[in-house]
Amino acid sequence: MKKGREVARGKTKALYEHPEQPGLYIVASGDDITAGDGARHSVIPGKGRLAAKTTARVFRLLNLCGLPTHFVSGGEDDDDNEMVVRACRMIPLEVVVRGVAAGSYAKRHPGAPRGSLLLPRVIEFFFKDDANHDPQITQEEIVAKGIASAEEVSTMAEIARLTFEILSHAWRRRNVLMVDLKVEFGRSQEERLLLADVIDNDAWRLWPQGREELMLDKQMFRNIVGTPTAEDLTRVKQAYENVCDQVATFPVMQAAMVAIIMGSERDRSHVERIEQALQKLGLGFVHRVASALKTPGYLLQLVQQLDATFARLVYIGVAGRNNSLTGTLDAATTNPVIACPPPSQEFGGMDVLSSLHSPGGIASATILEPENAALAAAKLLGVDDTVFYGRVLLTQANYRAQVMNADVSLNAAPPPQRPVVA
Repeated sequence: MKKGREVARGKTKALYEHPEQPGLYIVASGDDITAGDGARHSVIPGKGRLAAKTTARVFRLLNLCGLPTHFVSGGEDDDDNEMVVRACRMIPLEVVVRGVAAGSYAKRHPGAPRGSLLLPRVIEFFFKDDANHDPQITQEEIVAKGIASAEEVSTMAEIARLTFEILSHAWRRRNVLMVDLKVEFGRSQEERLLLADVIDNDAWRLWPQGREELMLDKQMFRNIVGTPTAEDLTRVKQAYENVCDQVATFPVMQAAMVAIIMGSERDRSHVERIEQALQKLGLGFVHRVASALKTPGYLLQLVQQLDATFARLVYIGVAGRNNSLTGTLDAATTNPVIACPPPSQEFGGMDVLSSLHSPGGIASATILEPENAALAAAKLLGVDDTVFYGRVLLTQANYRAQVMNADVSLNAAPPPQRPVVA
């Protein structure tokens, strides 16, 4: 890429202004690999290409999931190891999410058996200062020193946790345990927090089959005794190539469809809410009208057609007063079925949840709220699709934030009353 003025340079990458688009930077990854705050340094030809490709693919996945990142484009071979990113002011913090007791955490917590799972995830902050070996810093100290506000610290911790869970899900599907993850943040020109810097094979620990001796990450380089030999560096590069190839399959949305079957056109307004929620999750859908009582043959034929058309399919049955539609759907398909009956007309429009007796045992739940039915469909598809898994995580996090904000608002002190002037 054509680059402008160099803005900053670190141990393994350089940052340049974009020559044509103000507000964008170009990140160029080098072939350097370091450990011990730069005390050990080697050059692995081709590592910059692997770092750029890995980072770009990770950020593409996170963008698809809806997380805020600085990544715009680039990172592949024809980009000369370079990515286009949004300009942001970096916050001098490393945010580390730990899912397994290892590394410095295991040394600092001898009571936690090495390799044991950490639940809930442990989130730690480290102040970026190579001269002092990036000391750990508490959230209270971050606020007191003016590095970030309390709200920003909380937001960084939550985004880092979501990032860990999304990437951990992707690696689990490949029988690899992600032990921990380091991320960094910047403030955009609009003062919005963005995941920034890079997320490559230097940013995590990876144990295939959950076995530390099979590690694929930078710890291999750290563990080398003495001066690294050519053979040592070749083994490290092969691990980085392995990781890069596997990450290439991360930012891929598998084709999926939600079939909404309503028993009557009277249920249309209820179905529209389901569709709106599915659109927010990025899920495609079809809607059809069929009755288990009036058109049973047509309903069965419709199910056969849908099952034969879509490889990954979830049904949502919408019918009131009785659940014969959903029960019939459940018995006719091997795909998951969710019952989302409209508000009962028999109880003056009140939301009444009816029980579902599923003859096939496939239907996962009876869910009255349309938004929750859409979320349940995304959960089912997210079992083997990290993009949908990430979107479910982000949606749930937003729901929690809404509830907590409502509680804060409800219990906030009333504004002072103005004195009444006679």
